[in-house]
Amino acid sequence: MTLEVDIPEPPTLDFVDPNEYEDATISGGSEEIDYRREELQEFLENGAWEEAFEEWRADTNLDQREFGIARDLDLFAEFDFFWDDFADRVGYHAPGIPEDWQAREYHPELDTWGTVSAINAALTEFGQVVSVILKEEYIDWEAAYEPPEDLPDFD
Repeated sequence: MTLEVDIPEPPTLDFVDPNEYEDATISGGSEEIDYRREELQEFLENGAWEEAFEEWRADTNLDQREFGIARDLDLFAEFDFFWDDFADRVGYHAPGIPEDWQAREYHPELDTWGTVSAINAALTEFGQVVSVILKEEYIDWEAAYEPPEDLPDFD
């Protein structure tokens, strides 16, 4: 059953070092890393976000109420996408509802851990869909990372 909701606006991709996220680690050299956020932002605004949302909402298990909570909390605006040259992929950070949601009275309709888990899982799934669509349908560059020449030969 498709979730019948309006597509939220794509996030604004500001510079954040992805290594600051608990759920992302970016490898590579110590040199300045180009996360290519400007290009990714353009792709999101020019159709990738909408295409990913259409695909995701056709399969998501979120119901209208749960989506409404995520929308009210503006969680879709908190997504981050970045180029991970070392892994030749689009990395992402999916926002989520924090573990202390009950103590903070985070949202009046949040009532169970099941609801929190469903929203957090669905947002992670959406981030993955966006990441795949960006990589497969929008990105035309190759990873520039080249491993150091002093790596051992394991042949």
